Amino acid sequence: MKTVIAVALLFAGVAFSQARTRDIVRRDNVTIEVIAEGRGPLIVMLPSLGRDSEEFDPAAARIAAAGFRVLRPQPRGYGRSAGPMENLTLHDLAKDVAAVIERENSGPAILAGHAFGHFVAKMTAVDFPRLVRGVILIGAAQKTPDPEVQRSVAIASDPSQPEAERLKHLKIVFFAPGNDARPWLAGFHASVRAAEIIARDATPQKEYYAAGNVPLLDIQGENDPYKPPSAKNELVDEFGAKRVTVVRVPHAAHAIIVEQPNAVADAVVAWSRKL
Repeated sequence: MKTVIAVALLFAGVAFSQARTRDIVRRDNVTIEVIAEGRGPLIVMLPSLGRDSEEFDPAAARIAAAGFRVLRPQPRGYGRSAGPMENLTLHDLAKDVAAVIERENSGPAILAGHAFGHFVAKMTAVDFPRLVRGVILIGAAQKTPDPEVQRSVAIASDPSQPEAERLKHLKIVFFAPGNDARPWLAGFHASVRAAEIIARDATPQKEYYAAGNVPLLDIQGENDPYKPPSAKNELVDEFGAKRVTVVRVPHAAHAIIVEQPNAVADAVVAWSRKL
């Protein structure tokens, strides 16, 4: 009986330690809603273009269960996150992430950015090096993307485009053959997407691309045309194998975080434990 009670208390403690919460972080005229769960070393996950971090739920839960504190700041314009949406740069969005890390006050964080989120992660590492100890790129584009791939992304992520056209391009770039692309017809927030495109295009690539000098994990979908086989080692070639680790995930494209959440989470956990 005592053993049963002890086991029950153990599981209750684990559940409590990993309970998901929502909180607000404020800085100047910006309010950031943060989804948080788990206990342990800090990992901050950042969503892709025009999307929020709700779809990280399975991956975030798995990472938290492995012994990490996972924070997911919602982008400006989504949920309870609010702030200026015009004339932004990646530097502005990096300040939002930095405020979240500083509020947590538990040491430097590992930043994991999916697609557009990896730009913000890199920028934060450059602008706030004391707050970042590693950057994880999830479905990041190659340094010089194929213009046709960029065109497909623009159409697929634009809610004003015809649904059939969007679905076609979602299948081209975002989802591996056989994976259901339909759920991503929803979830692109037009105002958030527009502001993030401006922020990305207003920031010269040279300002963020190197992500300072922190270790990098590049998680790539094997079916992602944004990171074809010819470009899979371009970060290793530029920054060296001591700094860059590459993981290729089968049966995943640009929407890798929802196509293969367990594989992404396991790669994040394995690499982060070695830092």
